[in-house]
Amino acid sequence: MWLRIERVFIYVNELNILVIVTIQWAFTISNGFVKRYAFRLWVTGQKGLQVCNWPKQGAKRAKKVTRGLRDDRDAELMKKFEDAEKRGDHLHELTQRFVFITVKKFAIYVGQFMYNIKGLNKNSSENQVIRYQALIVSLTGKSLSAKLGTMIIQKLGMRTMEKQGWLHLRERALGLPNSREPESEEKPQKSLNEKQQVSGFDHEFNCTICSKQERLALLKFKHSVEDISDMLSSWVGNDCCQWERVHCDKVTGRVESLYLRGSVDIYDLLPEVLIGYEMSSSLRHLRNLKFLDLSANDFGGGQIPEFIGSFKQLSYLNLSNANFSDDMSWISGLSLLKYLDLSYVDLSKAQNRGMVFYMMPSLVKLSLSGCSLTNADLGTLSNSSTTLANIKHLDLGNNFFKGQFPGFFQNMTSLESLDLSYFDFSLSWLFSTNFLSTIHYFPKMHFSSCGLHNMHLSPNHLNFSKISIIQHLDLSRNLIEGRFPSALTNMSSLLSLDLAGNKLNSLVPIMPNLLRLDLSWNNFEHIEDVGIWRQCHLKELSVSYNHFRIKLIDSPKNVSECSQYAFERLNLQESLKGAFPADSLGRMANLRVLTLSGNKLTGPIPESLGRLRLLEELILSDNQLTGPIPESIGRLAALIVLDLSNNQLTGHVPTSLGRLVSLQVFKAGSNSLNGTIPVSIGQLTKLRELNISFNSLQGVITEAHFANLSMLKYLDAFFNSKLTFNVSREWKPPFQLIFADLSIKIINGFPQWLRTQKRLKVLFLSNASITGPLPTWFQKMSVIDFLDLSHNNLTGPLTNLPNKGSVDVPDHFVKVLSLRNNLFNESIPISLCRWTDLDYLDLSRNRLTGRIPECLGNMRNLVIMQLSSNQLSGVIPRKLNGMITMNLASTNYLDEGIPVEETLIQVIKGASLEYTTTFRYVINMDLSSNNLVGEIPIELMSLSALMGLNLSNNHLSGGIPDSIGKMKALNSLDFSGNQLTGPIPPSIGALNFLSYLNLSHNNLSGRIPTGSQLQTLTDPSIYVGNRDLCGAPLPKNCSNNEDQTTMHTESNKVWFYMDIMCGFAAGFWGVIGVLLFKKHWRHKLFMFAEETVDKIYVAVVLRVDKMKRGRESA
Repeated sequence: MWLRIERVFIYVNELNILVIVTIQWAFTISNGFVKRYAFRLWVTGQKGLQVCNWPKQGAKRAKKVTRGLRDDRDAELMKKFEDAEKRGDHLHELTQRFVFITVKKFAIYVGQFMYNIKGLNKNSSENQVIRYQALIVSLTGKSLSAKLGTMIIQKLGMRTMEKQGWLHLRERALGLPNSREPESEEKPQKSLNEKQQVSGFDHEFNCTICSKQERLALLKFKHSVEDISDMLSSWVGNDCCQWERVHCDKVTGRVESLYLRGSVDIYDLLPEVLIGYEMSSSLRHLRNLKFLDLSANDFGGGQIPEFIGSFKQLSYLNLSNANFSDDMSWISGLSLLKYLDLSYVDLSKAQNRGMVFYMMPSLVKLSLSGCSLTNADLGTLSNSSTTLANIKHLDLGNNFFKGQFPGFFQNMTSLESLDLSYFDFSLSWLFSTNFLSTIHYFPKMHFSSCGLHNMHLSPNHLNFSKISIIQHLDLSRNLIEGRFPSALTNMSSLLSLDLAGNKLNSLVPIMPNLLRLDLSWNNFEHIEDVGIWRQCHLKELSVSYNHFRIKLIDSPKNVSECSQYAFERLNLQESLKGAFPADSLGRMANLRVLTLSGNKLTGPIPESLGRLRLLEELILSDNQLTGPIPESIGRLAALIVLDLSNNQLTGHVPTSLGRLVSLQVFKAGSNSLNGTIPVSIGQLTKLRELNISFNSLQGVITEAHFANLSMLKYLDAFFNSKLTFNVSREWKPPFQLIFADLSIKIINGFPQWLRTQKRLKVLFLSNASITGPLPTWFQKMSVIDFLDLSHNNLTGPLTNLPNKGSVDVPDHFVKVLSLRNNLFNESIPISLCRWTDLDYLDLSRNRLTGRIPECLGNMRNLVIMQLSSNQLSGVIPRKLNGMITMNLASTNYLDEGIPVEETLIQVIKGASLEYTTTFRYVINMDLSSNNLVGEIPIELMSLSALMGLNLSNNHLSGGIPDSIGKMKALNSLDFSGNQLTGPIPPSIGALNFLSYLNLSHNNLSGRIPTGSQLQTLTDPSIYVGNRDLCGAPLPKNCSNNEDQTTMHTESNKVWFYMDIMCGFAAGFWGVIGVLLFKKHWRHKLFMFAEETVDKIYVAVVLRVDKMKRGRESA
């Protein structure tokens, strides 16, 4: 590549004078001649001439291609060229200039440039122009770049690019310092209307190639982390500048930026995160790095690598939410840093945390939210306040400071945004004049959850005139009560006000410039009190969870209706009741987001909603809406999210839904839809989530329903008994699913198309009428963590289950394997033990044989194990005692976790109960209805967190372990239908949570013990079938005679043992005593014994000698 660029530079330097001259007379050349050259070069570009993608012989190939063209004699290609001219691609005029800027040898490079430039038009953004300018630099050298770039801009009519803007553009393209460059800000989240491919950069026109050293450094880093979501899958090939999330300098090819932020999409079960415990230090070779973002990943709580401090040119660093802990010793070398985000990095071990910021005088934005800082750190920060005079954004929230308001902020004269959320200050600081004088120049203030309990906001407390400059004020979650402070109306600059989570209940005054207002979770009783119709400029209003006592009525005629035309976001979740407010909402033409979920709205969805042409999100879930989905929904062309779930809607899914070209989420689950699914739904190219579960839909789902759903990730069609899924066995879907629930009738056996789904995490195929064995390729589906194939007719062994291997999977996912109610046979394979992170295992109601593998005890996270109703044999493995643990304090990756919930049928408490809660909160072991033998392992009694234990209908023997009282959490115990003997241990009465007990049909004996909890279990069937048991609640009392008989039996045993001991003593001392005291008897006895031994010895010797002679004579 560099050889080509050098060759270009030589040509350009030789032709500097020629360029200036030829630009003046270029238009005097024959139009036909120029057009022929333009056509030739354009066709060359059309045939794929791109220097960046061709090897070193690319130029030679290009010449051959060019010579092979037949100029304008090719009528078809000529017509395409003329059509391109008519579209305003400016090919003719631009090519006319570039042809005469160069000589013939340079024409090939101009052709390549023309191929790239043809997409530039008057609507091109500044960033696009920057890329083309950079391309000019790489092709022609810095000496001509400004002239050529200016010519392009003028020719394309970009009049918005003024002189100063062009200089700024040129400086950025040439890599020169620029004082006008805006401060580095956190990259915005991708909108819902595009797939989140966070490369952050466009490589289409980047012709630089990164150095080998930096490429190897990046590859070493890639291998040092676990990329569970293929975030770094594009990191292949020789040019790392073409990789996603990597950005290089367009002139030098040095890596300047790494954007490796993880992400969790609410519609993705698989977040994009990197997992690592020892990050490779190879990144230290990226010496020109200016931008580094490693946030929202998981680095195992380790130290921030020291080599990060060696990036002397770094201006942006984001390590937030990456599970780091640190002492900040590395930070001293980052003197050019402008943006630093260490949110939720544990800095509790760092010394003099505030002092380190002395060394970063250029800081503009500093975020230390949730860093375990203390009051002492505020003092050290105050010593650095003069050094931090340039800071504009400071976030110290979520550190739970206590005490007085820190007064050092008055030295931070550039501060624009201050976040002190979750500070626990006394009210005295808020009412002090020092506070008011300190904050009067802060446009953005966040005091969420600062402990301002029972505070009455009134003009008597605060002089709001001193803080009139504030634009954003957050006082949410402080339990502030009383009337709304009318003095807030004096804050003329206020644009955003957040008072959610308080106890306000009075009329909200008019604030003329307010754009955003959040009054959720307050005590408003009338919707008029929140000024819904009086705030004429209000764009965003949230009054959810106020439970208004009256219905939402149409706006009064004597009140201004200006607000209806200003609203863009309206959230009335769990606040209304009555009929759907059709007329009121239908006039809000600028609405983009409407949330009415969780109310008690009745009636049909009005057709008038179709007038809200700008609507992007419509959330109507959890209401009592009836009737069909209106066809007018298809007119909402901008709609991205449509949630109609948990209502009482009927009819079919409208065909007009296929016209919603921007739709990404369609949720209509838990309704009464009973029609068919239109084929037009297959045209929703941006659809990511489709949920039609819990309906009565009918018909057949075919390949046409998925024709263009290339973005689909979440598919849920569960509980539609009349719906059939029928695709060919050769079908290759256009999507890559992460969640799939097709628990409906499936034609053609086990779905062969699943083998193409490389990112599938959750798979439900329950009640799908699937027959036959699991296919062998199913072993390769190793990323599946939630597999439910229950209630089918699957046969054969379990050896083809997904092979989990040794790759660790983050424990924030619920990992479930349910093969219940199939026809699987043979033994439980050892390979199943590789699912070491399983939370739920259900192999019940199959035909499994053999022993229970002891290695199942390695499943340390297992919460529920069901092996009932099989033909398992052998003893219960003692190693199972280490298997079941309960971790109620387990943290998730998301704030609310990933709510993978499913109804699970558990045989516990003597009945099939349904659990729909998170699995970690239900612990059960069910080994019932097998052929297990032996005793109940005493090791099982150490499972103190076990809530349900079912060993019924086996062949267990022996007694119930006395230590059963240690299972303190047990609320269901079933040992019925075995051959257990002996008494019931008294310790069973210590099970305070026991609510179900079944010990029937065993051989237990003795009195039934008593206890506080056993007194509540009065059903005699608990103990039936044990003939030697007595006592309540059995009708067989332990009477006095029975007590005496029992006592007599025990007494007989004692006398029996005493007789044995006495007989032994008498016999022993009767012989030994005589021998001790009668010396003559002792001698006679020993002589007799000696003579007997001698006789035996002689007889044996004679016998052996005789046998030897017999052999010799023979």
